[in-house]
Formats: sequence, structure tokens, C-alpha cells
Amino acid sequence: MAIYETVFIARGDLSAKQVEEMTKSFSDLLTANKGKILKTENWGLRTLAYKINKSKKGHYVLIESETDGETLIEAERQMRLHDDVMRYMTIKLDAASEDQSAILGGSDAGKKEAA
Repeated sequence: MAIYETVFIARGDLSAKQVEEMTKSFSDLLTANKGKILKTENWGLRTLAYKINKSKKGHYVLIESETDGETLIEAERQMRLHDDVMRYMTIKLDAASEDQSAILGGSDAGKKEAA
């Protein structure tokens, strides 16, 4: 099984509880098909770079998982069909990340280069 990182953007008018439930449903889909969730991060309500479906804000969520391709395709299909998901993107990773993502301040790479 390979390691994948999926980021999706949920509608900005949803509550934090609704976004948490949506994240849990996608995570449950992955684990039900012999996948493993390595990490989930809720990046919160953020301003979008451009309007998507007349929305200026969206809830960003990251799910890092170890799963097979068929399960990932099904998860992406569920995201595509879900009315509250505005965008999603999945990339394949070489190895699992050790700490928090750069968005949450887990990486010092940008700070070291500036010094």
C-alpha cells in the first residue's frame, strides 16, 4: 500500500462540527477498506485565493493515509459527489511525514532559509 496526502476544501458556511463529521466519514471509508489513517489536520476556515462557487472562504482539511489505489479512487469519488466539498487534491508521498504540516507551523524549512 502507498502513502497518500489528501487535502479538501469544504464550504465556508459549514460549522466546525459538520466539517469534523465529514472528515470522519472520509476517514471511515478509508479504514473500512483496509486502509490506515496516519494523520488528520484541520487547517480551519481560510480565505480562498479566488472565489469558488461564489464563496470567499473554505474549511481546509488534510488527511494522510496509507491505502491502496482502489480505495483512494472511491474516496475521491465520494468527495466529488459530496455537495459540501468544493475542491480536493491527492498526492502520493514517498514516506509518511514526521511532524505537523508547514501550514500549522510544523516545518522550520522556511525559517532556516530566511536566517
